[in-house]
Amino acid sequence: MQCKSKTRRDLVPDGAEGGGRGLGGEVGGVDLAWRRKRRGVARGLPHPDLEVYFFHENGRFDLRSTAWLAARGVQRAASAGSQAAREVTARPRLLLRLLISSHRKKSLGFGRCCSSPPHPPPPGVGAGSPPSPAPSVAPPQIRRLPAFSSTVKSSFSPLSPSSSSVFFLTPSPLRFSPSSSPLELLCEKLYNSRDSAERAHAESILKCFSENSDYISQCQYILDNASTPYALMLASSSLLNQVNDRSLSLQLRLDIRNYVINYLATRGPKLQTFVIKSLIQLVCRITKFGWFDDDKFRDIVKEAADFLSLASQDHYFIGLKILYHLVGEMNQANAMPLTLHRKIACSFKDQFLLQIFQISLTSLHQLKSEVPDDFRRDPLLLALRCLSYDFVGCPVDESSEEFGTVQLPASWRPLLQDPSTVQIFFDYYKVNDTCVSKEALECLVRLASVRRSIFVEDPSRTQFLSHLMSGTKEILQTGQGLADHGNYHEFCRLLGRFKVNFQLSELLSIEFYGEWIGLVAEFTTKSLLSWQWASNSVYYLLSLWSRLVTSVPYLKGDTPSMLDETVPKITEGFITSRINSVQASFANDSSDDTLDNVDVLQEQLESLPYLCRFQYQNSSIYIINIMEPLLQAYMERSRLPAPGDANELSVIEGQLTWLVHIIAAILKIRQTIGCSQESQELIDAELAARVLQLINVTDTGVHAQQLYARLSELLGLNDHLVLLNVIVGKIATNLKCYAECEDVIDHTLSLFLELASGYMTGKLLLKLESTKFIIANHSRETFPFLEEYRCARSRTTFYYILGCLIFMEDTPVKFRSFMEPLLQVAVNLEATADAAFRTDVVNRRTYGLLFDWLYPSRMPLLLKAISLYADEPEVTTPLLKFMCEFVLNKAQRLTFDSSSPNGILLFREVSKLIVAYGSPLCGNYVNFGVFELYGDRALADALDISLKMSLSVPLSDILAFKKLSKAFYGYIEVLFSNHITFVLNLDTNTFVHIVSTLESGLKGLDTGISTQCASAIDSLAAFYFNNFTAADGPPSPAALNLARHIGEFPTLFPQILKTLFEIIIFEDAGNQWSLSRPILSLIMISEQMFSNLRAQILASQPVDQQQRLSQCFDKLMTDVATNLEPKNRDKFTQNLTTFRHDFRVKNIQA
Repeated sequence: MQCKSKTRRDLVPDGAEGGGRGLGGEVGGVDLAWRRKRRGVARGLPHPDLEVYFFHENGRFDLRSTAWLAARGVQRAASAGSQAAREVTARPRLLLRLLISSHRKKSLGFGRCCSSPPHPPPPGVGAGSPPSPAPSVAPPQIRRLPAFSSTVKSSFSPLSPSSSSVFFLTPSPLRFSPSSSPLELLCEKLYNSRDSAERAHAESILKCFSENSDYISQCQYILDNASTPYALMLASSSLLNQVNDRSLSLQLRLDIRNYVINYLATRGPKLQTFVIKSLIQLVCRITKFGWFDDDKFRDIVKEAADFLSLASQDHYFIGLKILYHLVGEMNQANAMPLTLHRKIACSFKDQFLLQIFQISLTSLHQLKSEVPDDFRRDPLLLALRCLSYDFVGCPVDESSEEFGTVQLPASWRPLLQDPSTVQIFFDYYKVNDTCVSKEALECLVRLASVRRSIFVEDPSRTQFLSHLMSGTKEILQTGQGLADHGNYHEFCRLLGRFKVNFQLSELLSIEFYGEWIGLVAEFTTKSLLSWQWASNSVYYLLSLWSRLVTSVPYLKGDTPSMLDETVPKITEGFITSRINSVQASFANDSSDDTLDNVDVLQEQLESLPYLCRFQYQNSSIYIINIMEPLLQAYMERSRLPAPGDANELSVIEGQLTWLVHIIAAILKIRQTIGCSQESQELIDAELAARVLQLINVTDTGVHAQQLYARLSELLGLNDHLVLLNVIVGKIATNLKCYAECEDVIDHTLSLFLELASGYMTGKLLLKLESTKFIIANHSRETFPFLEEYRCARSRTTFYYILGCLIFMEDTPVKFRSFMEPLLQVAVNLEATADAAFRTDVVNRRTYGLLFDWLYPSRMPLLLKAISLYADEPEVTTPLLKFMCEFVLNKAQRLTFDSSSPNGILLFREVSKLIVAYGSPLCGNYVNFGVFELYGDRALADALDISLKMSLSVPLSDILAFKKLSKAFYGYIEVLFSNHITFVLNLDTNTFVHIVSTLESGLKGLDTGISTQCASAIDSLAAFYFNNFTAADGPPSPAALNLARHIGEFPTLFPQILKTLFEIIIFEDAGNQWSLSRPILSLIMISEQMFSNLRAQILASQPVDQQQRLSQCFDKLMTDVATNLEPKNRDKFTQNLTTFRHDFRVKNIQA
């Protein structure tokens, strides 16, 4: 039951009329006296303009008011407030609502009559300010700050309210009493409570502020009167959520924006940091959403600059924060179409980004020596955000090489050519604060990544490079700041950018290159030896050196690169550090072993081969000299009857493992720098021989003749088949002996699959004795990992490889021999009550072999397994995967004779499995009409059970899993394309739910799913058109069912058509051809539906563009007839492409 007290219009607090004090006077002993305007009204009643409602399970209500409590005196207010707080926390169902009556707007400061006339707004601030001009190249003039003082008051004048403003005007000086406001108590619980139930309870009460636009005025009231930061945070975040819905009027958004700007100017210095951040995010979000709606939204940069002009520390940094969050807001898509986001981002970049970057540089110069280190971080963050902007519509991924170039516009050239731009960041790096120095290095990383073409002349690029090298040289000489891990990592990144963006010849042209490259080499060597501390940073250094050595063949001139002296030391340092890391890991009992992390291991070895092959002879000798003693020690330990010291053996094995990885990385690439190809092949053989020798101990590409000759001398391996047989033998050994180690099994099978995937290598494998042994003995007795359930995926991969090898020769004799172990398993399973088996297969010629083997004798076994173990995923999952693959008509492999009933028989057997468990099937090899003709329920039962299973999964779960989404929407597409009568015979609610899921799929990001949904919608709309719009005879029963569905939900087709047009107009859809099909079918259904949508779209566009856009719609249907013939569809698709281009171009021009 909802109870509400009668509004009292006859009481106002003293000073409310004309004085502007309103409710909730200042706390601190002020007792507000209430006066009666009419007889019979008692003192102490709640103020009529602020009501607090409580709804209870028993229907009773309680009413409290800050003004009421204040009127009873400070002591009673505090006591009553505490009681109210206890009541709020005790009630399980409580709804709080603040109502401010419209008839009191003037007295409370919500109308145009304020307590005092507003001051005239400063230039560029306020709703009526003209748009700021385009930025010039010259830096903006910002007043140099005096010594900061907290006593300096803001001179920011209140904004003048708009004549049409209703809710948002000048903030008033009202305050809540924290001890008496239930709202503030709830806000504190929402943000500060450690009790999740208490937080959820508070959120359920307060969520109305962010969900209902009627509460916007109450959010302003909270901002004006609340005394706790949590209440202010509630109001700010609620307004942000309201703005995100993008349903507020233009004038209201302008009012909110002007109000918050003025609020930050008048009260910002006294607010908590998180409240300031939330308010700034609100302003920035409103600005972005209204960027093209009104030029007043673009005044925010000018207004932020006004904050910087004030002689107040707090205002200055609020202005920097506004610009910082504004750049970030413009650089992220948020909840808006990607095309619109890019238009806004490009417009902002062209008009204001350079100006903001200039402001950050000016601030860096001004704050260089006048403020504490903590305050220097804000302009650095602003500069970093400007340099990290998405200039070309490709988001920066710093984890990949795509970060290689920062596409600064040409208008930024004068700033880059100014030496002070680079120098200011090196100066800030010298600051003792590590946060400041790290962000200064991040800015330098981005400056070093600026596109080469921004420098028109080579001297300017050389000068820019010289400044970067000079700054890094000084850091290398002094080592300042490199003791901090963050600084160290960023400095390594900075060094890595030199060869990414500059050529080796350009580096050589710098006069102090020799000194610089020597310092970098020394720094790299020390970093490699400090592997525990710098493991994640060494990658950038190795990448720099690998790019340097690969550039040597293209180097012209006689200037020495000094790489011959430095690179071998770096190579030896890396190998030595990896060998020593094994000993150190065991000594420190470290669990973080690089050898166990495949990604980190590959990252570290990615650049090493180029360094090793630069002077291959010296590097190989160094590796062999390290490996030979280790091999000798390992062989001696293997001959001992007792294992000895286990730790010592583990260290040797770890060191040999590193060497094997290093040799494998070297042999993987081919490079002819430094020596001839023949000599490199001989060295390859030397290194490979050591690895193969290790294989012999552990288990007691194109190669030239020189390699096998050397291998024959060393190991007796005469040709490639002998070597390949050794490798496959090692694969078989791993699969036999390492069943307990899943990583070994997975990596071994990965290598086996790679060898078997190639046609020529597969043929070679079939000639090997090792391969023949594996094919003839693929049982769990030989390979124990096959009976381990945790190796189920590995077992599937294993049989897939064997299947590929078997079907390469297409011989029934070999196939039957291969299937013999599985046949024995099947026979044993048929004699028992519970079990099943798995297998795999390939193409049209070999499919019949497996089909004849399975049908009809083995199919009852599968049905028995899925019936008895329907609740055991260990049984059903592989069985259903097998059947899904078995009935999939891949490459038209399911081709039976025209007189063969195998297709129908196969479907009947699979239908039984579906009914027992269920999954949809479609292969276009079954004539489904036969089932209905002969009264066979196989098809109907399969469709019914599969649809029930599909609809039992919530749509949110379907969309959350990509594989499930593809399977679900593929199934729905099959239903609408091949079995639409079945769909139309469903009840209306089920039918509408299915169609709604199609609309959700259209809105998704997956192009494949969107195409499937478009195809299903096209089938439905075409069915309606053919059976009603273009029909000559009476409609079929299925068509009547469709008409009944549409009659109950008449907005179904219009909503889908609207969604399709929104995708075409505003999104960068990669499947426009597929989307054009259902659009035409829906337009053909009803011209009135299309006309209404056209009018709706035009009404949402600017008035001066409506006539042009109307012409775009006229051209859309040019030469399009009223039919769905293929030629007519193609013509409409062409028109739709032109329509999309013209519509978007004209919107951009607008």
